[in-house]
Amino acid sequence: MTGDVAVHAERLTKFYGTHRGIEDLDLEVAAGEVMGFLGPNGAGKTTTIRLLLDFLRPTRGRAVVLGVDPRRDKAALHRRIGYLPGELTFPGSGRADELLRFFAAARGGVDWSHLTDLAGRLELDLTRPVRAMSKGNKQKVGLVQAFMHRPDLLILDEPTSGLDPLMQQEFLSLVRDARAAGQTVFMSSHVLAEVQQVADRVAIVRDGRLAAVERVESLGRRAVRTVEVHFADPVDPAEFTALPGVHDVSVSGPVLTCTVDGRLDPLVKAAARHEVIDLLSAEPDLEETFLSYYYHSEGTSDAARADA
Repeated sequence: MTGDVAVHAERLTKFYGTHRGIEDLDLEVAAGEVMGFLGPNGAGKTTTIRLLLDFLRPTRGRAVVLGVDPRRDKAALHRRIGYLPGELTFPGSGRADELLRFFAAARGGVDWSHLTDLAGRLELDLTRPVRAMSKGNKQKVGLVQAFMHRPDLLILDEPTSGLDPLMQQEFLSLVRDARAAGQTVFMSSHVLAEVQQVADRVAIVRDGRLAAVERVESLGRRAVRTVEVHFADPVDPAEFTALPGVHDVSVSGPVLTCTVDGRLDPLVKAAARHEVIDLLSAEPDLEETFLSYYYHSEGTSDAARADA
C-alpha cells in the first residue's frame, strides 16, 4: 500500500453470528478517484462502510483509511472524512443551520460561505426545522454536512435516496467538483445510472463477497445491448445464432433482432455478407450487466433469487 491509496481493505470480514455481512473483501481505492460500490440491498455495502469507519469491528481482516488504522485515532480520522449514512437521524428539533453549525464546530470550523453555497445548490432552506423536513430535504442536510468541510475522503451510503431527479444531477455535479479538487469519493449505491456518470471504477458486491472491480467503461463494453439489422432481403437466422456473444436471435423477413453481450464485431462481419440497409444498436444496458453478476453467473440458485 502506498500514499496514493485512500482506502485499503485486506480480507475484511464481518459475521453477525452465523450471518455473513462481508467476507474476505480485498479492495483499494486510489486517492483522488471516485469509486462506485454497487450491490442490491443486503449485499454488504453498509457493513463495509461501517467497518471502514470503525463503527463495527471486523471478525477478521483489516482496513487502512487515509493511511491510518481506523481504530487508533477515530476522532482525528473522522475530521478528514465526510460521511453520509444510509439511514439519517438528526438530534434535537432545531433549524438546519443550527444543526450544521453544531457539526461545523465538531470539525474545528468550516467556511460558512461554502456551506451556504452547498445549500443553495441543493435548494435547501437552512431556516427550516429539520424535524419538519421531508425525506428529500433531510437528505440534503446530510449531504451538506458531508461536503461542507472539504474532506479528503467522502464516504456516501446511498446518497441520492429521496432526492428528485434534478437534485440527483446536482449531487453528481458536487461529486465531479470534489474529484476535480483532489478529494476521494467512495459511494455505495444500487443505482447503476448515477454511478456510471461519475465513477472511475466500480466494485460490485454480491451476497457479502466482492464479485468484480472494473473501470466503468469496461463494464459498458461488456454490457448487453439490443441490436436490430435491416437487410435488403430476408436472411437465415442460422447464420447468426452461433456467433460469439450473440443471443436471442429473431428474424422477421429482412429484419434481424438480437442481443449482443460484448463486442459487436462478429455480428457486423456476419451481417456484411448481405446488403445492409440499416443497423440500430441501443445503448448498452448497464443494469442488465450488473444483474448478470447476481442472477446469471452461478446457475439456477441465482435464477431462483431473481424470480423472488
